[in-house]
Amino acid sequence: MDRHGAGRGVLTEDRSLSSSKGPGQLRVAEAAAAERIVAAFPAFAGLPVRALATPGTVNALFRIGDAHVARFPLQPTPHAEIAAEAAALEEFATVAPFPAPVPVGVVDGDAGYPSAWSVQTWIPGRTASEGEPDGSESTCPGLAEDLAHLIVALRAAPLRGRSFDGRGRGGDLRAHEDWMSECFARSAHLLDVGAARSLWARLSRIPHPGVEVMSHRDLTPPNLVLSDDGRLGGVLDGGSFGPADPALDLVVAWHVLDRRDGLALRAALGCGDAEWRRGAAWALQQAMGLGWYYERTNPVMAALGLRTMGRLLADPDLAG
Repeated sequence: MDRHGAGRGVLTEDRSLSSSKGPGQLRVAEAAAAERIVAAFPAFAGLPVRALATPGTVNALFRIGDAHVARFPLQPTPHAEIAAEAAALEEFATVAPFPAPVPVGVVDGDAGYPSAWSVQTWIPGRTASEGEPDGSESTCPGLAEDLAHLIVALRAAPLRGRSFDGRGRGGDLRAHEDWMSECFARSAHLLDVGAARSLWARLSRIPHPGVEVMSHRDLTPPNLVLSDDGRLGGVLDGGSFGPADPALDLVVAWHVLDRRDGLALRAALGCGDAEWRRGAAWALQQAMGLGWYYERTNPVMAALGLRTMGRLLADPDLAG
């Protein structure tokens, strides 16, 4: 359901919402966001609205009462794009065997806030990015089992004639060579770039399998909600749900799991060597861009990238 908001004053920042904010990004004040939410969704009148500090790099989030959250893009985004994400999110929620947000509505941008924004349901729990104090994440064998269950269910969803849309990850690994070259050039002070270059050179040569499946396309710690016992309690950010290389969702093995649980995930999915190594290539492509790019603006995401790179470079199954 689309909602159209009336024009309101410019939203200026009065509270830090994301450590990744930079020049040119939209600034969203908590009070003005609350006014805008109630204007578009009168049923939320009287509910508390509070800004959430998250490691996310795309949206400022505002919790609405106990059951909903508003997502305000940090860059101007057209209504059609947010609406398409909402449709993908709704499809993902029907397919995923774990709780996932459901879209409530999309609101048009205007002169005061030049971007469409959206509201969706809230999934309670802590995300996998909220790990141990040193930034590591304790996992349990059951989490690998849950992730395998999720990936199998997503792969079984019908393509309905769709194919990879060419945006981001999920197509040909070699399409990312220029980006990787820039990442290597900017990361010498953070990790062993020689080893990372060598690993990428080996993994990126593995050809695309020529088939696609439905994929979450961003199974990273901030998008995984964990229960108190470390099991998977929900999956966030399904707005990119779509066709991709079957190996893409395997990035979760290096982003979230230790080696033991990663191997448990591989066994549960029955991954062959080529597929597993392509999954490692996608994890490397993502992780190499996080460390240097967010080094000063988003320490949580930078730490995630460096932690994942450490796992990849230490993985004996990827050597040689």
